[in-house]
Amino acid sequence: MELDQIRKIVELMNEHELSYFDMTTADGVHLRLKKGADIDAIRGALSAASFQSAPVAAPSAAAAPVAAAAPAVAAGSEITSPMVGTFYRKASPDAPDFVKVGDTVSVGQTLCIIEAMKVMNEIKADKSGTITAAVAEDATPVQYGDVLYRLA
Repeated sequence: MELDQIRKIVELMNEHELSYFDMTTADGVHLRLKKGADIDAIRGALSAASFQSAPVAAPSAAAAPVAAAAPAVAAGSEITSPMVGTFYRKASPDAPDFVKVGDTVSVGQTLCIIEAMKVMNEIKADKSGTITAAVAEDATPVQYGDVLYRLA
């Protein structure tokens, strides 16, 4: 398969907003192209049926008790964005926020969603503590390292 043919396929993927392409030719050439994060892993994590421009429904973020093994965070710790994308505090426009100021969070608890390239990425707490400030505004762009929440 020629490089020009692969480039044309990539252009078609972009034009039609495809994130996955798989083709096997009669002469035994197998071509598999994938853009963005591993969509199967994200689908499993979100348990969602659609990855359109609106946020998708995710499993409810029930308040989990703070794990005994999880170390408490130092005063003024921050949860920052691990990627560039659009920040969402809730799974859908009519759903409640995953967390709000005053909530106690534990390691691994879902805090928000960041949409990047039409893929919804759950952002989980890497520290336990109490939310003292929700810094990022809902449905606004964030960059890598931007502060999303402050913990005490």
